Amino acid sequence: MLLDYCHRLDDEDWDAWPGFFTEDGRYKILTRENFDADLPLGIMYCDGVGMMKDRMLALQTANIFEPHTHCHLLSRPALSGAGSQIEARTNFMVTRTMQNGAMEIFATGKYLDQIDLSSSTPKFRERIVVIESRRIDILLVAPL
Repeated sequence: MLLDYCHRLDDEDWDAWPGFFTEDGRYKILTRENFDADLPLGIMYCDGVGMMKDRMLALQTANIFEPHTHCHLLSRPALSGAGSQIEARTNFMVTRTMQNGAMEIFATGKYLDQIDLSSSTPKFRERIVVIESRRIDILLVAPL
C-alpha cells in the first residue's frame, strides 16, 4: 500500500489518490517547524474523500503549472500498533524532473500514517506529511 500510493502519484494517476483513504480520512502537509511547535496550519489539507476528489479535479482541470514529474524514494516503514489500526512512519524524498530535463530534490521528510486494516484493503485514516524545509516551491500542486 505505501509503495503503491507513491507509484500512483509518480505515474500521475490522480483519480486513484482518494481511494487510498477511508471516507473520513485526513491528509495534510505541514512543515517540520509547524509540526514540532504543534501548529496545525498546513500547506495542503483535505478532510474526507470528498475534499480529496475536489483537489484532484482542480489539479486536472483548473490549475496551471509548468509540466514536471515526481519520483518518490521511501525508507523502510517503522510500524506499531495491533489489530485493525496500525501506525507507520516512513521517511521519503521526492525528486522533480522538469520538461527540459532539469532535476532537483523537491521535498524530503516523513509520512506519519494511521492505517485502517478493518477492510480487505488497507486505507489511510490519516496521513500527515511533514516536510523538512519551510521553503515551499510554488509547484506543490499535487499530493506528496
